[in-house]
Amino acid sequence: MQIDILTLFPEMFQGAFDAGVIKRAMDQGLVGIGLHNFRDQAHDKHHTVDDYPYGGGAGMVLKPEPIFETVEAIKGESDIPVILLNPQGRLFTQKVAKEFSGYDRMIIICGRYEGVDERVGEHLATDEISIGDYVLTGGESAAVVVIDAVVRLLPGVLGSELSPLEDSHVAGLLEYPQYTRPPGYRGWTVPEILLSGNHAQIAAWRREQSIRRTYERRPELLDKVELSPEEKRLVEKLR
Repeated sequence: MQIDILTLFPEMFQGAFDAGVIKRAMDQGLVGIGLHNFRDQAHDKHHTVDDYPYGGGAGMVLKPEPIFETVEAIKGESDIPVILLNPQGRLFTQKVAKEFSGYDRMIIICGRYEGVDERVGEHLATDEISIGDYVLTGGESAAVVVIDAVVRLLPGVLGSELSPLEDSHVAGLLEYPQYTRPPGYRGWTVPEILLSGNHAQIAAWRREQSIRRTYERRPELLDKVELSPEEKRLVEKLR
């Protein structure tokens, strides 16, 4: 997978991809990440990329020309998804991350200042994504979040192919509690069922714990999950 990022501050990505899973994926050739400063496509001597908004108002708006021309220089005639990071976009979820992980290539545009000229979203971007109901100073932090969530889903990136299948939100529920050695620590012990070796009972326990944890922490998620009659009775009991 190739990911190209449009940003006015490429230095903000230094360190973000220089260690851990993403660095290993890059070293293995599973993903490539390109940084493109769209200020390089500004035509005036001051390399201006923003201007005052028509109609007045606070802040500055990113001009369309540098963004359009940078994207077009990257993609040429290719049909590549172009993702505009925008607090008004559709919410980024695990489902969207899975969708993006199926792309061979994608372009991410990091916004700045008061926003981006509307024509970028209307005529250039193929998708607009928000990572949450809050506003950042720029799209660079959001780009790191999106890339991290997407890259870890690529085949061969994680040590186990089963790891992403059991993550929180994959099946609509939060993940069950996890424990490791030692079995006892400061008087706190690992649930006995996890030490039993009975895989069927462990699976049932984990499913129940996922439902309980989701109800306690994110109850709204249960409305979207397909539950068995027994699991529905458990939810009603919790309520």
